[in-house]
Amino acid sequence: MTNTEILNFYGWWQFSVCLFAFAGLMTIWWHIGRKQQDFGQVWLALSILCWSFSGLGEVILDRTIGASTTNNLLEGWRSVFSLLNSLFILLALPWFRYIPSKIAPLVESDYWRWIVGLPFLFSLIPTIRILLTGNSSSNHFIRELDVYYAFLTLPFLGAILWQSFSKRRLIGLAYLSIIAILFAVFAQLCKTTNHTSYLLIFSAIFKTNLIMIFFALALSWVKELSESSQVVPTRIFLSFDPQQLNKPKAPVWIKGLHTTDFAKIILTRKKHELLYKFAAQKKLYPEAAYLSIKPQGEKRSTKVYDIQEHNEYIRIVESLLNIAYGKSNWTKDLHEKPLLKALFHKPGDRTIGLNIPAENINLDYQEVLSNQTNP
Repeated sequence: MTNTEILNFYGWWQFSVCLFAFAGLMTIWWHIGRKQQDFGQVWLALSILCWSFSGLGEVILDRTIGASTTNNLLEGWRSVFSLLNSLFILLALPWFRYIPSKIAPLVESDYWRWIVGLPFLFSLIPTIRILLTGNSSSNHFIRELDVYYAFLTLPFLGAILWQSFSKRRLIGLAYLSIIAILFAVFAQLCKTTNHTSYLLIFSAIFKTNLIMIFFALALSWVKELSESSQVVPTRIFLSFDPQQLNKPKAPVWIKGLHTTDFAKIILTRKKHELLYKFAAQKKLYPEAAYLSIKPQGEKRSTKVYDIQEHNEYIRIVESLLNIAYGKSNWTKDLHEKPLLKALFHKPGDRTIGLNIPAENINLDYQEVLSNQTNP
């Protein structure tokens, strides 16, 4: 195949595949992200659409313009849409739910659009000027502008992709995202050379890889949303071993967080005793299974309350989440609030009880082990 045929094939491939990927991501957003008012996926989809337009441009320019000028226009066309692709990715990053703490103040700041927008303009304006004048001696220069802006984008994207997947307990995808970023780096380095064949190969590889990573990211987000929506009282089961009550650390078996089987969770004695008290009260008095909470500022020593500290039950939920999902791998809105609502019911400011059905509670886990049935 000649170079022209290769470029034509590559252009059609990039146009069709990236256009389909754009439509796929936008469809996921339309059904789910639109309701969440989350526009990060829209920016990622637009970044892929830029690749599609770039491929279409290669096909059009190859067929309509003479060979002497095609190369100059192609370089400018590629660089413009490559810059737009990087810009849209950078604009998507503040919408990510998990951002590394070291870069979060920068990415989430009000100045982020200026931080990414000004370098974009400084790179775009010279590129367009060279594109319009057709100065072939400046082709290498516009490639460098494209590469510099990509090197601003890729470290941020790699760090946030790693954080997003690792926080969702998808370590394999986290490593694959880093591999995709490395291929993108190699592709950018190829732009600084005259090896067109290597550039096309690495460009095809890294674009395909990033598209798959973006889809995996969207599905991991859907998975996280589905896990939080499945935390309902009737699906939660609790079992205890009463022989462990007086030990410094005691186990509780819980089902219904993110697994279909019982998960063994170790709690401190104080938290275990309180959760056992909740469970025993619910089991013995299903219609009046409430514990009293000591009001904040209460100084009477004669009054006895079941819960001495107002937030003791919240600490139980935090401990369950830390062990079930991993410490700091859960969020307040998606995990803590749904679990609090599913586990506890507060009819008043000073009373609280378990919200799960009494038949879902087993005060002796040995019975579960012997019967091999759900509690």
